[in-house]
Formats: sequence, structure tokens, C-alpha cells
Amino acid sequence: MKKVAVFWFRRDLRLHDNHGLSEALKGEYPVLPIFIFDPKILDKLEDKDDARVQFIHELLQKIQAQLQPLGKGLKVLHNNPEEAFEVLASEFDIQAIYTNRDYEPYALERDQAIRQWLEAKGGTFHTFKDHVLFEQNEVTKADGNPYVVFTPYSRKWKAQVDATTFQKYDSKQHLNQLLDVETSILSIEDIGFTKSAIVVPDYSLANDLIQRYQDQRNLPAVEGTSRLSPHLRFGSISIREVARETSKHSESFLKELIWRDFYAQILWHFPHVAGNSFRAKYEGIEWRNNEEEFEKWCTGSTGFPIVDAGMRQLNATGWMHNRVRMIVASFLCKDLLIDWRWGEAYFARKLLDFDLASNNGGWQWASGSGTDAAPYFRVFNPESQQKKFDPKGEYIRKWIPEIESLRQYPPPMVDHKAARLRCLEVYKSALN
Repeated sequence: MKKVAVFWFRRDLRLHDNHGLSEALKGEYPVLPIFIFDPKILDKLEDKDDARVQFIHELLQKIQAQLQPLGKGLKVLHNNPEEAFEVLASEFDIQAIYTNRDYEPYALERDQAIRQWLEAKGGTFHTFKDHVLFEQNEVTKADGNPYVVFTPYSRKWKAQVDATTFQKYDSKQHLNQLLDVETSILSIEDIGFTKSAIVVPDYSLANDLIQRYQDQRNLPAVEGTSRLSPHLRFGSISIREVARETSKHSESFLKELIWRDFYAQILWHFPHVAGNSFRAKYEGIEWRNNEEEFEKWCTGSTGFPIVDAGMRQLNATGWMHNRVRMIVASFLCKDLLIDWRWGEAYFARKLLDFDLASNNGGWQWASGSGTDAAPYFRVFNPESQQKKFDPKGEYIRKWIPEIESLRQYPPPMVDHKAARLRCLEVYKSALN
């Protein structure tokens, strides 16, 4: 059998500026690029027209289209990773596997299993940083402990930036080192899914958008955000490329990239946050968890226009403006006293840019249970948030056209002032 190295695509679905791919192409063996549709992940998806699966499939097709004129190909498998590599090992003598690091709990277990399998066969398993700018223990306190508050983390993060932080890897210039092989891509139906009506929008790194970002990023009626998040989540663009292009023009935009790194290192240092409150005492909150009220929140039928507009935008497009994400999350956790994990799971089902670390961090921030979280007594007032960030009602009218006819729009499902007081009492009882 032919000796090969394998490059395993995961959250880095591009040929350009790909750290792990670049390292694989420098090795002594021809490189076989692969992607594995993992049933352990796919089987948890409730919607068989999930737009994220479609987006992954489209990115794989783009990679294949770039490789075919070179006489190369991407091998796509639909199997558990352990079994997928056994299949590959029956065709090739795998000397090494190269891949970019993933920091989620399941990914760490999966990679450790594959590492042990390969090392038992005499091969080597290599992982690289590609999904974030700083990872794991790279930004810590002087005593080596992780930061759990964003502002000092951010200062240390910026102080550590040097010429290598945003460097470009020349992976696309060495594709001749890939194995000569003809392959075909599985169809989306082959893996048990159908096409989605939701399409991932293109992103923008235009200088004028980045320069206006600080002034426009909180206005949901304005196209003032880059729409980068799904592309960063699945790696169709390099995080280093984004940092190179934007860091010169917007401190505010760079701060969002730092938040992304911050939550990734929190998940890596404190994996219990996947399913549990970062602050253990918040596990004592007596959530109401009313299923009918949760359904109204999910469908955008709460009677609070800014909340309903956000949820309808999410359901229709797979995306929600970040300011509105904070508003709807606060409303669920504090006005309705519904467990933040319910909201986290609904976002995980619907968001095109779902990322465990960032989604979890955002929900725990809103509920008060996480790192550097909003204090429990900070309860967003939906009406004042609406007046401040959608003063002309443009965003609301776009997603709630019946708002003009109050007969068709439901009354508020709770009295916000009373709900706020109820929230404070429940939190105080649990935390004191």
C-alpha cells in the first residue's frame, strides 16, 4: 500500500491560509485530504434540512472544484471517525495525520481516540492552532492561571500580539504535494439530509463597513455587521486573514475577535461549562421553565416587539443581530425565568454560526452564571432597548409586519416590571 499522510478537514474548510494543511504539505509523504461526516454529530441535528450541513457540503464542493484541475481530490466519508480511519487504513499506509485543533469536549475525546489508534500502528498525530488567534494557555495571568474576566484578558491578549500572530500560511501554493487521486463528493442526500431554504450570506470585509462598525454594530435595522460568523465557524475564511484586514481599521471589531478567543479558552480550561453554570451557586436558581411560555419565545409571539423580531429573524434566516441576541436571552432567563440551557439549545439548533464556546459564553453572560457575566440584577428592559437601538421601529416592522395592526399582534405575555422583581427575588434566594 502507498504510504501517505492524511490531512483531516474539520472547522477549516478552505485550501488557503490553512495552518495544518500547510504543515502536512511540508512532510515527506503525499497528502490525502479528507472530510468525515460524523453520525455522532449529525444524528443530534433535529432538522434534516439543516442549513449548516448544506453549507459544509457547499464548501467541500468548492474545495473539490479547486483540486480537480490539478488531478487531486478530496475524500469524503460518512462514518464514525474510528471506523472511517479503519476504512482508509485498508486502502493506504497512513504514516501521519495532520489536523487543526478543536477545543470542544467531544472533539478532544475523538482526537485522543484517533491519536491512540494511529500511534498503536506506528504513525504520528499532529495538531495545529488555526481556529483562534490565541489558544489554551497562551494568554494567562502571571501565575499561569486562566483569566475569567474579559478586560484583563483583552489587555494581555493585545500585549502578546507580534508579527507571527496574524501570519499567513502558504498552504495553497503547495497543493502539488497532495496525492494524485480521483474522488467524488457524497451528495447531501447520501448522508440523510435535504437542501435547506436558508442560505449562508456572503461576508464583507469592506473598509467602510469596518470603519463604521463601532457606530453601527448595535443597530439591528442597519447592515452594519460583517456576517463573518458562519464563515469563521466553518473556516471558509481564516481568522488570521480577518485580523489582518480589520485590526488596522477598527479597535471595536478586533475586540469581537478577542471575545471569541476568550470564550474558546474558557471552554478549554473549564469544560464543565458545557451543560453546567460556570459559577456553581447559580445551579440553585429555581427556574419556572414554563413550556408554553418557552414556545411563545421560540416562535416570536411574546408581545414584546424587539424580542419577537429577533426570534423571527433567527427562525427565518438562521442569524440574529448580536444586540438582539442579548435582549432575547435576558428576556428568557430573567423575565420568564426559563433555564438558560433551554435558550442555548434552541440557538444551537437554529444558528448558522453556532459555536459551542461562544454560544455558551453568551447565554451564561445573559443569565449571570458565567465568566465576567452581567450581574443578576441587570435585567434588560425590552421597551427601553427597543427605543435605544431601533428608535424608528424599522427592524421591528421588517420582522413583524402585523405590528401596525395591534389587533393582530399579541399583548405582552408578562408585565416587565413585575417580572423583573420576581427575577430578583428568585436570584437572591438562590445566591444568598
